[in-house]
Amino acid sequence: MKGLKYIHDSGIVVSDLTPAKILLDGPGTLKYSNFCLAKAQGESLEEFFSLVMAEEMGAGDSKENIISPQNIKNRIKDVALAGSPVYCAPEVLRGADTSVCSDLWALGCILYEMFTGKPPFVSESMTGLVDLILNEGPPPLRQKEPAFSKPSPEFENLVMGLLQKDPVKRLSWDPLLSHPFWREAFSETYITLEKAQDDVSPMSSLHLAPVSSQTTKKAKPAPADPASPNLSKSFTLDNVIEFRPKSALDIDTRETIFLLSSRPTPRTSNTARETEDKGSEIQESSVMVEEQGDMSACIKPLLYTDSDFTVTPIMDNPKILKTSPVRFDPKTLCVPAHSAERLSCLNSEDWSQFLQQVCGVLESVDRAGSANATAPRTKLNLLCYLCTVCNHRETATRLIHSPLFPVLVQQMRHAPNWDIRSKVMRVIGLMASHCTELRDNVPVTEAVAMFTELIRENFRSSKLKQCLIPPLGELLYLIATQEEKKERPGGLWVVPAAAYTVLMRCLREGEELVVNHMAAKTIENVCSRESQYAQGFITAEVGPALWYLFTHSTVDALRVSAISALCKITRQSAGAFQSVIDKVGLPSILSCLVSGISRVQQHMLTMFAAMLASGVHSHRLVQDRDFVMKIIRSLESPSSVIRAKAFLVLLQVLMNNREMLLLCCNSRLVMYIERDVRKATPGKEQQSSNEYLSNCLALLIRHTVHELPAILDDILSVLGSIVGRKHPSPTQSRQLKQSLPMMAVVLHLLTSQIFRPQVVTEAFLIKFGKLLNHITSIDSNETSLGSAIGQAASEELIRNTLSAVEAISQHPALLSLYHCTVVDLIAPPLASLAFSKNVEWRIVSLRVLSEITLLLLSQDEVEERERDGGREREREWEGEGISSNTRLLTLISEALLPQYETLLLEPDPVPVYALKLLVSLTEHSSPISRLVRESRLLPAIFQVIEVHQNNSVGSTMQNAMALLCNLIGQKGTDLRPFYQQGVIELVCNVFVEVTGVYLVREMHSGLKSCSSLLLCLLDIIHCLLKNLSSVVRLALQRSESNEDTEAAEELLLINKPLTELNNLLIQLLACNDSEVYEEASHCVSLLAQLYGGEGADCLQPEELLSLAHALQTHTEPRQLKLLLRVLKRMMSAVGSSCWGSSEGQILLHVLQKLALPTRSQSDMAVESLAAEIMKGIGSQAELRPTEQSFTPGI
Repeated sequence: MKGLKYIHDSGIVVSDLTPAKILLDGPGTLKYSNFCLAKAQGESLEEFFSLVMAEEMGAGDSKENIISPQNIKNRIKDVALAGSPVYCAPEVLRGADTSVCSDLWALGCILYEMFTGKPPFVSESMTGLVDLILNEGPPPLRQKEPAFSKPSPEFENLVMGLLQKDPVKRLSWDPLLSHPFWREAFSETYITLEKAQDDVSPMSSLHLAPVSSQTTKKAKPAPADPASPNLSKSFTLDNVIEFRPKSALDIDTRETIFLLSSRPTPRTSNTARETEDKGSEIQESSVMVEEQGDMSACIKPLLYTDSDFTVTPIMDNPKILKTSPVRFDPKTLCVPAHSAERLSCLNSEDWSQFLQQVCGVLESVDRAGSANATAPRTKLNLLCYLCTVCNHRETATRLIHSPLFPVLVQQMRHAPNWDIRSKVMRVIGLMASHCTELRDNVPVTEAVAMFTELIRENFRSSKLKQCLIPPLGELLYLIATQEEKKERPGGLWVVPAAAYTVLMRCLREGEELVVNHMAAKTIENVCSRESQYAQGFITAEVGPALWYLFTHSTVDALRVSAISALCKITRQSAGAFQSVIDKVGLPSILSCLVSGISRVQQHMLTMFAAMLASGVHSHRLVQDRDFVMKIIRSLESPSSVIRAKAFLVLLQVLMNNREMLLLCCNSRLVMYIERDVRKATPGKEQQSSNEYLSNCLALLIRHTVHELPAILDDILSVLGSIVGRKHPSPTQSRQLKQSLPMMAVVLHLLTSQIFRPQVVTEAFLIKFGKLLNHITSIDSNETSLGSAIGQAASEELIRNTLSAVEAISQHPALLSLYHCTVVDLIAPPLASLAFSKNVEWRIVSLRVLSEITLLLLSQDEVEERERDGGREREREWEGEGISSNTRLLTLISEALLPQYETLLLEPDPVPVYALKLLVSLTEHSSPISRLVRESRLLPAIFQVIEVHQNNSVGSTMQNAMALLCNLIGQKGTDLRPFYQQGVIELVCNVFVEVTGVYLVREMHSGLKSCSSLLLCLLDIIHCLLKNLSSVVRLALQRSESNEDTEAAEELLLINKPLTELNNLLIQLLACNDSEVYEEASHCVSLLAQLYGGEGADCLQPEELLSLAHALQTHTEPRQLKLLLRVLKRMMSAVGSSCWGSSEGQILLHVLQKLALPTRSQSDMAVESLAAEIMKGIGSQAELRPTEQSFTPGI
């Protein structure tokens, strides 16, 4: 109803609404399909066809090709009658266009058929059907026996109102939705639907305007209504794509299924309350607290990876500032031009002499002043040489520990010009950058103080700051690194507070980007180390300053450095990142989380993880749905590190807010986990990142698995508090709205191959059994949820619970492992729900019971396990020693079978699943088979077969035939009830149709769509013939007994129609399916033994060809003897003209080969039979030698 209302509100007329267009998916949701004849409301098909044909013809076509208006009208009539005329409205048959009224007429026909089982107007001819629809009223609403019931007056009034022949008097949508039959079911839903339609996008709420000649001549869009943002569009070829089906995940995909029968179904009530032990609750709570602490300890080492601590140099970093390479002139160098490697290997005497020369040159030049004009150039050349050798680690370490370092520090102040000073700074910076060890006696503090003083003095000069900041940063990073290496760090070197101050000033707005970048890089490198020197950068303004650089810079390298520096400061103090959130707001930060730079995403996720781990203001963060959605979106990143950190953030969110698990599962978190579990297996490449991803996933999976019992406990607790109450209190209603939607989480985890084996335990199944008892109470209206959470939410709870049970039932390992719990606690409520008033619940319950019984009854080792090992809970049962299979069969025979007839006579698709359950039961349980044969179910089964006989290869017929096969195939079965129900006629009719499909389709294409049904039919025929053969044999042995003889003759007469299947059975002998051949050959053999060659047309040329093919294909002596005996007994049914046909000649040629005395001793019986048949034919003398080869013609 809601779907059709939505279609009409969208401006669409279905035009051919039939039951075939209403589909039922696996969960039981009704969906519309096949809109090939749909059109827009008010659309003129004549003008539409004229437009389309004119466009197809083109302007240059001749007059002969122009289609006349009469032809167009004829085509329109063909389109109108292309649908099913059974559901066609009277005005459409008179020539009017289809409309909303005609769709409502079809809806009335469908409701009529749902109740009675057939349409209101049925006739063998088209003329008679049209006359009935135009002139006759619909027959009274009546159901078939034995499930006869009168319709309610409201329903009869509803159907007759829809089947009014006058469209004006017919029910329209408003009186239809407010009709008393629905009991105001659509009042709240329709208001919600209209409100939701107002919020959808313009494309999804598009209104359709009818096509007219005025609107199609010009391609201009119609003006939009100022009150609505939706534009009206015509249904032309340009916008056909807009009419494709939208996603099924809509606001009302789970629509209510209204039942036409309101008869109450008796059921048992299992709503006894279980009291919880307070001591166990306290113990579980302490375990959870301990686990929470353990989880936090496991998270802390995973917050940062090795890639988070990777740093790049500040000096000579091309991403900050490109510098020209330093070169020196060895000819004018005042010291020996040793290479860096040579300097690192000098002995102490040569090293001291080299240092003395370098320091002497620098100091002598200083004392000489400007008297010597070449002195500054000499010093510059020497400093350039030192720059080149300082790039060597060992040389740089040796130089920084030498007397040269204090000399260089003094040169920063006393050098005659800034060219020399800049080179001195460069030498110091390169020493610090490449030094691997720093001794305590190195005057680093003086150097830092000197750099700080020079920056303060020249703060207005950007060029000088670009020379001063990099060496200062390298010195700070050096001492931070050395302190981290010390066993007892702290107090080795003193960094003045002014150093931090000047660097923070360089971060401020208004500075050049290069200076900003150098300062950010310094903070990034220093804070990457665990030392006290990083604490100087932790101020109130450092976080916002770095965030400003990140958001306002256009240089990616600067943005990465700024966010990396903020990330490393957050490691030292999570309050730095919190200050950024407080200043700019969480939405602004989340908008940057989807940046295209992977390093930025990694640092952002690291900061969120660190802040959540610290517990600083985490409560507000874990409640933000947008935050969680942005984190889940990060799981689509190609980087395994980013995905691992996103999992880590989600883990901490779920640890603090369990309700977010529902949002995560609905956002495909389980799918992401399953994908990355497969990808995270460490391999040869990227082993460290895969191992990191595996560790993060393991923690998230572990926490999620441990959360599930708590979710079930909450659901059971809140449901237990309202058992038997019609109107829960406001507090209980609030708890219900909070806890019951979490059932969707249980369903998501049970349908996952990662979580299912860890989640499903015996304790879990015990709790789930209690939940199913609550579900039966809700379904029977003993417990009311509608007033507290609404009818839709109540149905969603039941749907999710039953879907979860179905997910468990589809995995035999779980059922067999906990078979006792499944039988004792899961099966009883399902048996009760099998008779629910809701069709969907009945279908799922029957489907799950079928899976459970098929598995448990077919496993002999289950009972052996019970006898050998036993379970403690097994002894708690009253019937100690009774196996779980026995208890299951007792439950079915007492709770299901007495009322099973009503299920079989329900409208489709309930009988399919009811029959499937009976098939599972009768296949492995003789007592159930006996109960079915002796109860009233047998007539109901045959009635179902009769109703579905027109679809012989459908699921219902396949299950019905499999059930008959199980019932008839039982040893010692009394077949008289089956003969009374007309099993012979039924089998013959179905076999003819199925065999025709099999011979046409499957023997050529190799498809197996109906081979199982054919095997069931062959098995039934075989069982019937075997029973007949035993009766005839008994009568022959007791020839003096007239009763036995009469009984045998009566049975022979009853089964004689089976002889009409001889030709089809013989044709099946030529198939390649060994199972079909075996069954068909046994049936043919028994028919030949019992009836011989009766039936003049039983062997036609095509059957002779099939026999020839079978004799050539199946060459084992046993098979050949069986086929030859069949042919010998049926020779009388072969006319002389058949032997003269080409097919007969092929068979004679095969028999001639078999009769040749060239075979082994074991084939003498075959030779004898073949020769005897040839002799009987009397054609040996006339047979001409032929070399004709056999080519199957079937």
